[in-house]
Amino acid sequence: MRCKSIYWLAVVLGLMATGCDNTDDGSYVDPITLYEKLNGNWGLTNLKMVDEVAKANKVEPNEENLSTYFNYEDFKIKFNVDEKNQPTSYEVTGNVPPLFAPKGYWALSSDFQPTNLGATKIYLFNDAQKTQKTDELKLSSVPGSSDELEFQLVHSSGGSPFVSYVFKLTAINKK
Repeated sequence: MRCKSIYWLAVVLGLMATGCDNTDDGSYVDPITLYEKLNGNWGLTNLKMVDEVAKANKVEPNEENLSTYFNYEDFKIKFNVDEKNQPTSYEVTGNVPPLFAPKGYWALSSDFQPTNLGATKIYLFNDAQKTQKTDELKLSSVPGSSDELEFQLVHSSGGSPFVSYVFKLTAINKK
């Protein structure tokens, strides 16, 4: 009698274990790229100019908030992608002095956020073939749970940075 109970217990446990083998992971969906996250309209919330030479030499002040100067509160940028979420054009709007080319084409140094400490760069081009690079922006904060974006434009001379501009933006009419 005891052997029969153990036998039936083993059969039931075996059926329970094999009954859980049907895993439904859903259908395959392409991973979300940085292009999808950057696509759309962005409005400036803060623009900071950093004197990199003063900062390196620990001279204060080495930063200046430019957000309210020169109409930068009107600064907006739109990054466009095609139907396959590949980058196409970008355009800066607002009556602001240009710190980089106000319109052109763009691409990223990587489709996804790097897992190491390296930064993703936004390359700006003046031609659709993306052969004539005009500027390079360093992504320092990527939209995730909040629709906030931050990138940095660094101007260098002889390989040494002397001034940088830090743009903080929020999504406008994001879907």
